[in-house]
Amino acid sequence: MPYEASRPALAPSEEELRARIPGWGADLAPEHRRTWQELDDVGETGAHWIFPERQGDDPRRERSIEHGMLPPVYGTAQPLHGLAGAIRRFAYDRFSETKNTRWMLLVLGDRVDAVTAHLRSFASRHPDDPVTQTGVAAELGHHPVRSRFGRGRLDLRHTWMDPILVVGPWIAAAALTFSVLRRLIRR
Repeated sequence: MPYEASRPALAPSEEELRARIPGWGADLAPEHRRTWQELDDVGETGAHWIFPERQGDDPRRERSIEHGMLPPVYGTAQPLHGLAGAIRRFAYDRFSETKNTRWMLLVLGDRVDAVTAHLRSFASRHPDDPVTQTGVAAELGHHPVRSRFGRGRLDLRHTWMDPILVVGPWIAAAALTFSVLRRLIRR
């Protein structure tokens, strides 16, 4: 029976939860915190934790010019590479985080990386498919007009630009390929 006239059992006490769930209530008392080691004497820095063991410094690792050193632990899964990596490294080495130039260079590096990934896909057995990967085909089956108007969507201002940004590079690449092939055939 889903409902009973009797009052349901109250929530378990803190002691029961702490006994049943490892780490429960870690934010209540300092002795239960497992995320860092507390210190009684905070010293000159005022830090309440011990600086973790540092990961080896990598001179190729990008960091902001505002920071004197890398954080103790940092990711190394995606090292910078190619032209996009050179653009990003230039942005990190030359410009402050407060400069728009830095962020525009980082965006440019991302776009260059995306274009090179698309070009690499053409050399593989499974090249990118712009129709399915951009969602253009799925858009037609899910009320493309009704889903946009009358719902207070803010992206309507740039909707006219979306086909240009999504399909434009593919058309430009196809035209460039066609012109290069035509010149090669004429020779």
